[in-house]
Formats: sequence, C-alpha cells, structure tokens
Amino acid sequence: QVQLAESGGGLVQAGGSLRLSCAASDPTFARLAMGWFRQAPGKDRSFVASMRWSGGSTYYADDVKGRFTISRDKGLNSVYLQMNSLQTEDTAIYYCAAQQVGATRWNHWGQGTQVTVSS
Repeated sequence: QVQLAESGGGLVQAGGSLRLSCAASDPTFARLAMGWFRQAPGKDRSFVASMRWSGGSTYYADDVKGRFTISRDKGLNSVYLQMNSLQTEDTAIYYCAAQQVGATRWNHWGQGTQVTVSS
C-alpha cells in the first residue's frame, strides 16, 4: 500500500504564499494522476487541483485558478501545490491524493496538512 506524506502547511497572513509537498512512498507506484483536495471546518472535502502523471495536464477548481499551481517532480516521486494570494477562505486541511492506474476514483490519500490563513 503506497503512503502519501504531505508537508508544508502552516499559518500565513492573507495575501501570503505557501507551498505544499506530497511524496509517495513507492517510486514504482503506477498512478494516473495526483492531486490536492481540501476540507474546511464544517464543509465537505472538495477538489482543489490535479495533474495527470504522465502527460502533465492540470486541472483546477474555479476558486483557486490563477492563484494556485500544481506541479510534479517525477524523479522525487512528488507533487506540489504552490499557493499564492492566499485568502482566509483557503483555510482548510489539505489532502494529497493519488489515482492508481486501473482505478476509477482517487484511491490513495495522505493524512492531511493544516493551512490557516489569518486576516
């Protein structure tokens, strides 16, 4: 079972930036895509961004387009989320996810990392 480990969360003022990282434990893990989701207090988990692992196509939720950028480093077996112009509404637990080859859904999840944006 592959493990996904997030890092990079923390406390930042509105307008600031953070970069989240997610490393997969198994470099041979065959994945279709990796992505980021978030869950704010009292809300359901929601999609933030994703990237097709082989082709590199990226997808974003409307409310983060132009502010967040997802990227990957195949050599480090990692995916990143650069978050700029952070807003208080971005406060949430951010989860890294992976969709394994052959899977029809996101079937691997990290433990999550807290991002808190203060006004």
